[in-house]
Amino acid sequence: MSLTSADAREARMRPTGSPLVISGGASGLGAAIAAAGAAAGFEPILFDRVAGDGTCESHVVDVSRTREVERAVAEVVARHGGIGAVVTCAAIDACGTLEDVPAEAWERVVAVNLLGTAALVRAALPHLVRSPGRIVTVASTLGLRAFSDATAYCASKFGVVGFTRALAAELTGRVGVTLLIPGGMRTHFFDGRADQYRPAADAQLNSPDEVAEAVLFALTRPPGCEVRELVVCPATEPSWP
Repeated sequence: MSLTSADAREARMRPTGSPLVISGGASGLGAAIAAAGAAAGFEPILFDRVAGDGTCESHVVDVSRTREVERAVAEVVARHGGIGAVVTCAAIDACGTLEDVPAEAWERVVAVNLLGTAALVRAALPHLVRSPGRIVTVASTLGLRAFSDATAYCASKFGVVGFTRALAAELTGRVGVTLLIPGGMRTHFFDGRADQYRPAADAQLNSPDEVAEAVLFALTRPPGCEVRELVVCPATEPSWP
């Protein structure tokens, strides 16, 4: 029995066990994407500085260390034969004025958020071209709008925006590229901060599960259809527009 065009399109949208590498996948948005990806048929593979909860394959990786990223990607490819998609969720912050944040802490934010994004994409790219696969990079509303006491985070996320837009132009027709720009979410990202750098008790924040649904939408478009950019934020997000 032959498939109708609608049946064929639906079949192309099913990941059927495709390896999905998620940096920062052990918690927060990364963990939510892993759960949503598994439910959709992907095989989530987590890269994080801590091990996952055991429900998915997990690699302990510091994404700011390019050689570690390359070794972990090589292990994944050796085990699974390729990579179908990459989502770059790993991110940290160092709040405070430029003069108050130690240079090492400031530079590590850029190393994790921006250079770690590039390192994972670069290492996975030959395998994504072969698939062909998809890339989703995670920026922030603070990648489009600057705030005081956030120079490191804004510099890194503005960089992710520019990197991804250039990458999409570079990979046109070869690998799907989506830039995700999320607003505030209910995760542990704000833990341990001084009160002035934490959301107010009554702040409206999105569930990472809701943002993960948007990521899965981008990852499961049929060939030839791409979601280039997504802004997903609370209706009252103060950093958007």
